[in-house]
Amino acid sequence: MMPMIKLALLAAFPKHPRPEPTPILNQLNHMSDHTQRDKTAWLKGGQAKCKIPPVKAAKPYRFVLLGAPGIGKGTQAELLAQKLGACQLSTGEVFRAAKAIPESERSLAIKEALEYMKTGMLVSDETVVDLVRERLTCLHCNGGFLLDGFPRTVAQAEALARLLEEQKITLDGVISYELSVEEILSRLGGRRNCEKCKASYHLTDLPSRVEGVCDHCGGKLVQREDDLPEAIRVRMETYEKSTAPLIDYYANKGQLIRVECGKIPQETFQRTLKALNLVA
Repeated sequence: MMPMIKLALLAAFPKHPRPEPTPILNQLNHMSDHTQRDKTAWLKGGQAKCKIPPVKAAKPYRFVLLGAPGIGKGTQAELLAQKLGACQLSTGEVFRAAKAIPESERSLAIKEALEYMKTGMLVSDETVVDLVRERLTCLHCNGGFLLDGFPRTVAQAEALARLLEEQKITLDGVISYELSVEEILSRLGGRRNCEKCKASYHLTDLPSRVEGVCDHCGGKLVQREDDLPEAIRVRMETYEKSTAPLIDYYANKGQLIRVECGKIPQETFQRTLKALNLVA
């Protein structure tokens, strides 16, 4: 390429400085295969067993994680799973995996959940509880568990309490990640994804080198429909309506542990460890 043309292109498409990944995010991005937990029992339910049993923990921790969409709860769940040796049990993963289960192997609860999903309706409390009941062995996991996405309503929380009591399992607490609606709107509203390779970016936290263009494949960066301001507000209203009573429920039981989210995942993680008295 001629020097003058190259200079012109550089001037037209300046490179934006990309934030360096924090040590904790770097740790997550480079986890080797053997550190990834096998979740066969959770994803399939019934008599299915994990191919790689978790290491028995001296103290198996058992927590429920709560947090609004876009708050970074999934990242915190992964970090906690690595720190505590616990299994992250996400009902969202079960729903996504359900589609791949052969029809002849689907339980009644899985079939019901898929029917709800086809119509775009929320899966009923009863069906969600049945799905968890089909996975009781996971609640007895030697490494402990982190329930992510369940319970979502007071009815589900009450059912979980009965289930744990039947199984003689004690819940260590309920971690509630909190952030203002304005900050959540900013975080979700700034997300962008590549149309081609699906790589993720953020306008302020992780911008591409050339605005609107993927660093990896040169594809166009777009905003998901459910990340548009109005869609986010609807999601937040739905979350607040179902979860506010749930937070009160656990607060009244003395099980709620509130954690204010920081600017970066590492900050939130350190606050979580401090709240759990796990900081040396």
